[in-house]
Amino acid sequence: MTDWTEPSNFKEWGKRMFALRPLLIFTLICAIFILELRFDWVERFLGSYLVTTNSARPESGSIWEKSHQARTAQQALEQILTDRQSLQREARNATSFTQIATKVTSENGVMLSADQFRQLYMRLAPSIAEDIISPLDLLALVSKGRWHRTYFEKAGNGLAVYLLDANNRVLRQLDLRSRLLSQLERGEVAMAGSLEELPNFKNRIYTAGQFFQSLESFHEEARRSMLPHPELLLSAPGQIVRVGISDETQSGFIELGFEFFDGNQRRVLIVQGQEWAVWRLRAHLEGLDKGPSTTPSEKPKAHRTR
Repeated sequence: MTDWTEPSNFKEWGKRMFALRPLLIFTLICAIFILELRFDWVERFLGSYLVTTNSARPESGSIWEKSHQARTAQQALEQILTDRQSLQREARNATSFTQIATKVTSENGVMLSADQFRQLYMRLAPSIAEDIISPLDLLALVSKGRWHRTYFEKAGNGLAVYLLDANNRVLRQLDLRSRLLSQLERGEVAMAGSLEELPNFKNRIYTAGQFFQSLESFHEEARRSMLPHPELLLSAPGQIVRVGISDETQSGFIELGFEFFDGNQRRVLIVQGQEWAVWRLRAHLEGLDKGPSTTPSEKPKAHRTR
């Protein structure tokens, strides 16, 4: 029978202390402690238990909040990276500066190689290309071999273009103003048919002789504003027989329709002239302006803007 009374002396206390049962218990405790240090089985057991009950426990606490924020930030970064890669891919496939302009936003610019910029530049009409940068200046940059890439960014309603070297240092900055972008976006449109089929030119159609006689009465600077790119008309086949002037203003420009006849069919080539200059030309054609002018002045009141 186990004696549960308190030992009366040290000898009896020692016998109880070093008996078989206390030694086995002490050995077992030491073994458990050593195994825990060696194999971390307690932590593993608790971890397995927490994993099995994780779905039933609420997602809260500072650690979960930090983990959630990290995952959200990672997803946002991945989306930004995907969007930029898609933007750059679309920009590399662009065939005109107007397509580049549609890809550039206030948050994201577009990077092109020097060769691609040159290809887009060579597709422009010479007079339009000259407004962006002189071909001689561009040739000088190419000959030096330092120009590697071109960066487009938003600048107000236009674009700022930076010609960069291999270390992204700016060699030349170009400005594509909103007026030039509008002109590039609108471009020159050719369509089959006659001027009567286009309502914008109704009651404002003149013979080629009337139009060019009136055009010749102005000075060179004014004529350049009325018809900025005459080389486009020179490259079109056939003979100009009539000219129509629209009464609608588009971003500071007015459309002029030139009807060509090549002996078989008629077609209309639509170009744009500066608003103030075209109104002066139209007034002169209608006999309202008796003398030529080279500067903007009063325009007729009745016209539509879109």
